[in-house]
Amino acid sequence: MTAPQPRSGPSFDAAPLTDPVDPKAVSAFAAELKSRGASETSLSSVIAIVIMVLIAAIAVPVLVMTVVSMFTTPGGSGIATIGLLLFCGAAFVGGVIGVIGWRRARETRYRLNRFAQANGMSYEGRVASPSLPGMIFSLGSSRLSTDLVRGTRPRFVEFGNYQYTVRSGKNSTTYRWGYVAVKLDVPLPNIVLDAKGNNGFGSNLPASFQKEQRLSLEGDFDQYFTLYCPEGYERDALYLFSPDIMARFIDNAAELDVEIVDDWVFLYTQRKVSTLDPATWAWLFGAVGALITKFDQWARWRDDRLLLESPTASAASPVAPHEASDRLPFAPPAGLLSPPPGVAQQGRRLKRSVQWIPILFVIGIAAFWIWSRSL
Repeated sequence: MTAPQPRSGPSFDAAPLTDPVDPKAVSAFAAELKSRGASETSLSSVIAIVIMVLIAAIAVPVLVMTVVSMFTTPGGSGIATIGLLLFCGAAFVGGVIGVIGWRRARETRYRLNRFAQANGMSYEGRVASPSLPGMIFSLGSSRLSTDLVRGTRPRFVEFGNYQYTVRSGKNSTTYRWGYVAVKLDVPLPNIVLDAKGNNGFGSNLPASFQKEQRLSLEGDFDQYFTLYCPEGYERDALYLFSPDIMARFIDNAAELDVEIVDDWVFLYTQRKVSTLDPATWAWLFGAVGALITKFDQWARWRDDRLLLESPTASAASPVAPHEASDRLPFAPPAGLLSPPPGVAQQGRRLKRSVQWIPILFVIGIAAFWIWSRSL
């Protein structure tokens, strides 16, 4: 799948992603990561190890049977030779796959580190159970972010790959995402943009939200996104998603799911974000660059509901009318009663709804099993 391209490509140095590398430098960087306590275990390495274990599980019994055949079966030397050849071939293939996966993982980390440095960013190999408030970061177990590329100017941005495991009885499923996390200046209401361009038979998001929170925006925005905001925050969502900001999201992030939660914006995709593909980085840098210039507008948003929760928490004390008239030629400006940055309790999280399709599927399987047993 080719990544969508921004209309005007961002300027960045992609050479470290594709230039030849020095094996000694790769080994030195791997040693540096190890000294910092960063494990070298990666998905490629794990797959290679699993393949080698499976091969060993098959090859060892074959080897034992071959040796027994050589000594107990007349003419068994021919069978033994075939068995040994199969064993040696399987072991060789398994070893090659393991070495290739291990070397590729080391080289990928080295290239991403050089890429980050060349573009004024930093690299981190892995973070277990990242403390981020997005919807994907609270699910399952064995939570892990890998190949994190971070920038701090003009604001903090993190590109990373993420995975978590959901267990159901003896079975388990590992889900993988790519994400971009952008730090905001102030907390905002929990708003989700479910991109329609990456959905299949339904939303690909790992959470569903009550339909009463769905908000329709003007123009053709609804053709690209389904927007959810907390009930009562419709006017706030309209303020945050002004026509110029809606246009930015349509033009640059129509294939990405978006979540605003606390003082973060998350862009989600079910593919790797931190990769050696320059086209993917051009797409993501273009999307973030186009959106980040508009996030400054959101810093002015304030939640008036905070005054109802805590009237004493206003940014400035109210001024009595007679006092104000002595000092000001006009009525007291609204700023004197503006609440501090923050979100009232009812706007901090969207209300979730039950995902009925998986439940109905399980019930159907159980009903079929009971029916088949009764025959």
